[in-house]
Amino acid sequence: MTETTAPIADSPPASIAARIGWAILILATLYVCYFSHLGAIGFVGPDEPRYAWIARDMAETGDWVTPRLYGKPWFEKPPLFYWGAALCFRLFGVSEASARLPSAICALLATLTLAWLALRLYGAETARWLLLLLPTTVGMIGFSHAAATDMPFSAMLTIAMVCAAVVLGLTRNENTPILPRAPWLALVLFGFFLGLAVLAKGPAAIILSAGAIFFWALFTKRWRDAFRLFHPAAIASFCLTSLPWYVLCGRRNPDFLRIFIVEHNFKRYLTPEFQHIQPFWFYIPVLLVAFLPWTAAILWTAVEGSARIAKSKKTSPQTLFLLSWSGLVVLFFSLSHSKLPGYVLPSIPAICLIVTRACVAMASAHRQTFRFINITAAFILLLLSALVSVATPHISRANERFGVLAGLTIALMGAANILLGIFHPWRSATDLRKLLATSAIVPILLAVSLTDGLLSSYFRWDPSGRSLSEEIRRNGIPSQELLARVMSRGQRYSLSFYLHKEVTEWEAERPREGYILSGGKYCGGAVGTDITCEEIPFNLEKTGFFLYRIERRSSCGLRDSRQPH
Repeated sequence: MTETTAPIADSPPASIAARIGWAILILATLYVCYFSHLGAIGFVGPDEPRYAWIARDMAETGDWVTPRLYGKPWFEKPPLFYWGAALCFRLFGVSEASARLPSAICALLATLTLAWLALRLYGAETARWLLLLLPTTVGMIGFSHAAATDMPFSAMLTIAMVCAAVVLGLTRNENTPILPRAPWLALVLFGFFLGLAVLAKGPAAIILSAGAIFFWALFTKRWRDAFRLFHPAAIASFCLTSLPWYVLCGRRNPDFLRIFIVEHNFKRYLTPEFQHIQPFWFYIPVLLVAFLPWTAAILWTAVEGSARIAKSKKTSPQTLFLLSWSGLVVLFFSLSHSKLPGYVLPSIPAICLIVTRACVAMASAHRQTFRFINITAAFILLLLSALVSVATPHISRANERFGVLAGLTIALMGAANILLGIFHPWRSATDLRKLLATSAIVPILLAVSLTDGLLSSYFRWDPSGRSLSEEIRRNGIPSQELLARVMSRGQRYSLSFYLHKEVTEWEAERPREGYILSGGKYCGGAVGTDITCEEIPFNLEKTGFFLYRIERRSSCGLRDSRQPH
């Protein structure tokens, strides 16, 4: 947290060799963290397979206006992610990697845009470190690999907020003309990307951006600068970007506005109807986990930065902007009756920029405390890695390989903290020492490379429907006759995607003939006395499910009577 105006005097330019080293490491970090292992696991959870289904439906039918799930309109989310995934399906084929690629691209765009803001506000050193620290956080890695709306929403809102910072004059410096011209490009881009954020997840984008700017103006008393964002160019750009789809979808589907605005926005926020009930402080541990392995740096920044602000009795407009942005996101969703980890994702870029700036500007002056907290975090992580390696085979159903890989991953996080604590980004250090400090990123890249083995060893069976669909096709089971029993909602949605057919649940009250996939061995008592239940050989070791042929007894008798004697 710095109190200087933007941009500050940066450290002396790095040598050509140092620049090449930075460039190679940054490119490797962006690729490994955002684009590697996109197809490491099948679609999991209830959201990924449903969103992928809707995107595939758009690509197949050419209807880019009405999202449809199993042939019926589905208005839970706006279409930005569906459009991106559908386009990737057409370009690269239908696969998990194609469905997740829009999230990875959005994460990259947000990171590069925020690095540009860091460059303008604080100089090249902070920008380079941001390009290394932000992509290596657990939150950014995880959500960039999810076929969901969280990352597109967060990325579009992040880019809009960076454009807002330009309009507010936060990137002005001594080379800026005394009589500023209207920042037309920034105004148009602000409206455009805010409109995309509304197309990604809905009107929450307007509330978050307007609220953050309101509190910034309240703290800085710069109301005139804030009102620049209501320029006709920004409003026109926003309306032209976001309104056409809402108008078209509303005209084609009379229930759209009621379902989307009332049920999936107001009710989701104001009532516990969707059963995502969590305590008010829920996002504190979520953020601490999302910032691994750099959680210690966040805690250090909070303590040292607060002490500096209390001592100086003032905060720069740039820092207030980032604090208003991140703080409002956390507060807004903490007040919601429905809480999910992805909701707080838009705060992570702003928080990471605050932390990165603090590490570059303040670590030299507080070298002992910075080193102490990072070494302490490393010790805790190394201890945890040993406990995980030893305890996992005894307390979970995973195999021993998972305990080893999980312990190794946590140990690599600990190693990253050790390297960052020893070779912290010291501003007046030589190019060699600064490059040595970047070695803290290498263990994280190694940890990400373990993703395939870690995920496959964690689950005893494939948690998606990918393996199930392969076995069903191998056994020649007609998908239209398939029913599910004792199967999680997410796995049933995933199986439906891979079979290209909705798999419905078995209803004991209304039994019908067909095939049942069951997570339990016993079938007879669940189907009724007038139904026969014949087990069919199935790969239990691979899928974790049993397969049964269901027939009415009358049908069985008729079939038997027709058999030659």
